[in-house]
Parts: sequence; structure tokens; C-alpha cells
Amino acid sequence: MLGVFSDEIMSPPEELVAAGSRTPSPKTTAKALVSRFVQSKPFAVSVHLNDEVFMAYSHHNESPLHPRSFGVKDEIFCLFEGALDNLGILRQQYGLAKSANEVLLVIEAYKALRDRAPYPPSHMVAHLEGNFSFVVFDKSTSTLFVASDETGKVPLSWGITADGYVAFANDADLLKGACGKSLASFPQGCFFSTAVGEIRSYENPKNKITAVPASEEEIWGATFKVEGPAVLASLQ
Repeated sequence: MLGVFSDEIMSPPEELVAAGSRTPSPKTTAKALVSRFVQSKPFAVSVHLNDEVFMAYSHHNESPLHPRSFGVKDEIFCLFEGALDNLGILRQQYGLAKSANEVLLVIEAYKALRDRAPYPPSHMVAHLEGNFSFVVFDKSTSTLFVASDETGKVPLSWGITADGYVAFANDADLLKGACGKSLASFPQGCFFSTAVGEIRSYENPKNKITAVPASEEEIWGATFKVEGPAVLASLQ
């Protein structure tokens, strides 16, 4: 799956900008990245929204344990990969039909977050049990919401294209060719929301997240880490 967003939607993370500046490498534009995805994935589907948002997915080579899905409801677009262990319970909680899948569940959970303010974003993601990563874009408010589960079994990467778009994808190699060293693995157990303006841990929302620059030999430009009690204790 692939989601690409212009700086009108999301400002590129400073850590990834710095990583790309330290070790410049070839990049491609957002449109070229989407074109490469569509051409390399059989039966790929892509959606373009005013040249500011590109979303695409394909079922090619997907894991039966971590299927990919795409849904749209009330101008909320969602890419989802993985499976929720507590989907049945959450369907009842959000008043959904038994046929509702994970992507529809995430859309409803996001709507609850948006419409019941103040409502902690960490609370929404913490209720999801299983292996997953997802990208939600709310066209009505131009809000982006991205999350990855705490196990990292459904990988998600993010990077910056040649023309400054921020791209999210489950295929790190795809982004490596488009984003160069302005690339990182999206940290597990975390979410990013343009409404919040930063990346946060949903298990420990108060814990700081830092980006550690990578060596030139690594494909990643930086590694995002959640500072835990042990890290904080060592600094005292």
C-alpha cells in the first residue's frame, strides 16, 4: 500500500529532511513513485485527490494473515494492512454490521475521534488489538492519521520524495528508490496525526520520540525510537 501527501497536507519531518541532507542520494517525484507502484503491482488501484494526495494498493503477494484493504466513507479514505483480533467486539462498540471489515472499523474509530473532541488519539489506537498498519486521510478537514501496531509485524516506512511529498508504504524498497536517505521505518506502537502535529507513542503518549541518525551504510536515514523509563533513568 502507498500513501503520498504534499506539504499542503503534511510538513516533511525535520529528522528525515536532515537525514537526506547529510547523505544526498537520487530521488524521484511523487507522481513517478505512484506510477512505479502501479506499474510494478498487478491489478493495482490508485486514487488521486487534487494532486495533493495519492493513495494506492494492490493485493499482489499479500499475506493471508495480513490482507490489505481500502475503503472510503464520508470523504474519509483509509488504507489498511493486517488483521484485528478484537474486530467482533469493536463492531459492537461502534455499532457496525457483522460484515464490516477492518478498514471500515478504522474509519468509524477515526470519526469518533474527530467528532467527540476532546478525545485522545492514543485512546483510539490503543483499542485496536492485532497486527496492523494504516493510513487515514480525511478530505473534509485535510487531516492525515497514520499508525502502526506495537509488534511491527506489518511494516510501514515513510520518506520524502524529490518534490517534498511525504510517502508512506509497506514496501521499503519502493521508497528507497524514490526517497533516498530521507527514509525511515515508521516506529511500532506509534501514531502520527496532522491534528496533533507530531509522532507519538500510543502506549506511552508522554514519552518522547527521538530520531537517531543512521550510518551511511544503512538504507535508513534515521531510526525513530520511543524513550522508555530505562532511557530516562539513565539520563538522571
